[in-house]
Amino acid sequence: MSLLSTATPSRDAHHGLYQNPWVEIKAYVGQIQNFNFSDWIRYLLWIGSIFGLFVGTTAFIGFGAWNGIHWPGYVWFIPIGTFLFGSALALDDIGHRTLYKSQLARGEGYVHQMIVATAIPSVMALCLCYEHGETFRIPALVLILLSFFYSALDEAMHWFRYFSQGLDRVEMWSHFTAITGHALMIACWWHWLSEGYPGVTETLTLLSP
Repeated sequence: MSLLSTATPSRDAHHGLYQNPWVEIKAYVGQIQNFNFSDWIRYLLWIGSIFGLFVGTTAFIGFGAWNGIHWPGYVWFIPIGTFLFGSALALDDIGHRTLYKSQLARGEGYVHQMIVATAIPSVMALCLCYEHGETFRIPALVLILLSFFYSALDEAMHWFRYFSQGLDRVEMWSHFTAITGHALMIACWWHWLSEGYPGVTETLTLLSP
């Protein structure tokens, strides 16, 4: 199938023939039926890791709140941002493994690997800062900055493809939502760290046997 075939409905939208966005989303999501076994494994591991973070942060904050911990308002935006990030990537990654697989193979896929290699350790470093802030604060900041640098590079590649080939509103909006969610999550998490992780010690005490 050609990358510029009618299986990518947003191409027509780019040239002025706007379709119902739900039709475009349905066509985009429908590409998941073209996954092979390897695609499913990689997809589930990647998206599962993000939603694992969402479940973990939501459970921890929710448990604390249920037991009387008063969280600063910005803390609640960490799971909200994580959910936006994960939901958008769950949609975006379908196209990566089907419609745009050949594009990624030419180099864009390596940028995605660099995003993963910096974004996941950045969250791990933020967690380690709770007990070892002096050691992990700077590595966390470096990894955060690198993850957004490579995200910006990836975004530039997408916009180049969008303007040169007429692809693809679903992918572009999913990218926007993913970056918004990631930025919201990380900014709030960094502020939480900067404030000394209020509420964490009390919640960990509640969890202790």
